[in-house]
Amino acid sequence: MNKPRILIVEDEVVVAMDLRQQVLALGYEPVGETRMGEEAILLAGQLQPDLVLMDINLAGEMDGIAAAEVIRSRFSIPVVFLTASTTDSFVSRAKLVAPLGFIYKPFQERELSLVIELALSKHRTAPAGAAPLTEPKNRAPLC
Repeated sequence: MNKPRILIVEDEVVVAMDLRQQVLALGYEPVGETRMGEEAILLAGQLQPDLVLMDINLAGEMDGIAAAEVIRSRFSIPVVFLTASTTDSFVSRAKLVAPLGFIYKPFQERELSLVIELALSKHRTAPAGAAPLTEPKNRAPLC
């Protein structure tokens, strides 16, 4: 069985190295890393990963939310956001992209494992062309 392939998009070098090690330890294949949203889009198109772990704050002109929106719309690759920011504006904007998960920094390996596995499972079981999962309008946000 093939290992799920993961693209890591993180602008902090130490965090990216740690994330790569954790992804490997969990049995996934890190297929690429970048610090910039623009490059993340190019790598997603070239490498076709099964999942993108995307920091919201990135180096360069484009943030992770904008990059995730392009990756989801062009390539239908699921995205899990990594963030240290829990401000309402970031969370509200990020939810519009319909990520398959959020991981708040700092995080533990167990949390990373759970969020990756759930995101991959949701993506595999979603019908082709299905609209992204959204929260019911009358319920408070889960994140």
